[in-house]
Amino acid sequence: METSRIPGFYNMTVEERRQLLTTMDMFTDDDTEYLFSKEPLPTDTADNMIENVIGTFPLPLGLGLNFQINGKDYCIPMAIEEPSVVASASHIAKIVRNAGGFTTETTGRVMTGQIQVVGCSDFYAVKEAVLQEKDTLIDAANNAYPSLVNRGGGAEDLEVRILNEASDAKYGQMLIIHLYVDTCDAMGANIINTMAESLAPVIEELTGGKVYLRILSNYPDRCLARARCVIPPDLLQTGDFSGEQVRDGVIHAYEFAASDPYRAVTHNKGIMNGIDPVVIATGNDWRAVEAGAHAHAAREGMYTSMTTWSRDEQGNLIGELELPMSVGTVGGSINVHPIAKLAHKMLNVNSAQELGQVIVAVGLAQNLGALKALATDGIQKGHMALHSRSVAIAAGATGEMIDMISQRLIEEKEIRVGKAKELVEEYKK
Repeated sequence: METSRIPGFYNMTVEERRQLLTTMDMFTDDDTEYLFSKEPLPTDTADNMIENVIGTFPLPLGLGLNFQINGKDYCIPMAIEEPSVVASASHIAKIVRNAGGFTTETTGRVMTGQIQVVGCSDFYAVKEAVLQEKDTLIDAANNAYPSLVNRGGGAEDLEVRILNEASDAKYGQMLIIHLYVDTCDAMGANIINTMAESLAPVIEELTGGKVYLRILSNYPDRCLARARCVIPPDLLQTGDFSGEQVRDGVIHAYEFAASDPYRAVTHNKGIMNGIDPVVIATGNDWRAVEAGAHAHAAREGMYTSMTTWSRDEQGNLIGELELPMSVGTVGGSINVHPIAKLAHKMLNVNSAQELGQVIVAVGLAQNLGALKALATDGIQKGHMALHSRSVAIAAGATGEMIDMISQRLIEEKEIRVGKAKELVEEYKK
């Protein structure tokens, strides 16, 4: 893709957007026909994905535009029902683009499996015994999934922890073995679980204890993705607010979230407003990503902000986001869901690590969009303008009537379904 900057995309009709994406070679004609078909996820496909299927539940799929990450442009698919999210992320991406774009990195692709052992006679002696057999256990895990090793991945490390060591601990002692596995471009849940289960008999024999859980952890702290942006204040100027005022307001808003869990929850929800839609669109497990992100926000003992915002000596606004990112580009529903396949084609990422970097950049953009609005005119001004369209549709407006009803609701400052129904009846006369 040459550029993710598509001026006027918001004002196009869906059909015009479809034609444009085809001319940009983002899709083939067949791709766009399928994307806009009445049944993008066939019922028979859905019936083979989960149990007790009675239908499908579509979500709006939008494009996050203007993103430039590590010098590369991305049009980012986002599946979400909430208004203003795609617009906000695209708006901030344009600002960051003019400041040089996002920079991102990852710490690797190492996922974590856990094996729980109870009933050991001497947990400290058993811990040492397991560590002495570390290489043997890693080899055994890799023998359970040789195809992963052939692709350049596999188990590569092992750690042992003892939980509930204190004499007055509420629960009994247990040994927890962490198996660290490079899952390549797969999210890796099945890989991790297979390896962990294969080690259970060996570990029971080695420890004399009883193995209960052997399962992946959705907090892969050796698979972190980081995004960063540096924005001069002149790019932040908004209406009557100077760039410096916006910058300082963003920092004050961040400090509130960093200090107070009640605010941090809402602050972080806004970050996930950007992250979840990309995870969903690409066929990944958004519940796993959510769980890991919130665990990371509480890793130091208090639930706090996922992002950090500060100013440097030149007065620039500095934004950073680091999160565990257990996403994949192969496996699971990615290979099954037809729209997920198209989303990956649209993104044109070359690895799971690159996908994780794109996702955290969107999360950082979405956070700045929310904080910038809160620090200036308030979040409702833009959000309610978009919400008014949903209210108009809920009241029965169609076609051109949607925009007319929406505008009247905004002008009369009465954005509710009852009022919208009155206006619909008025326009029908």
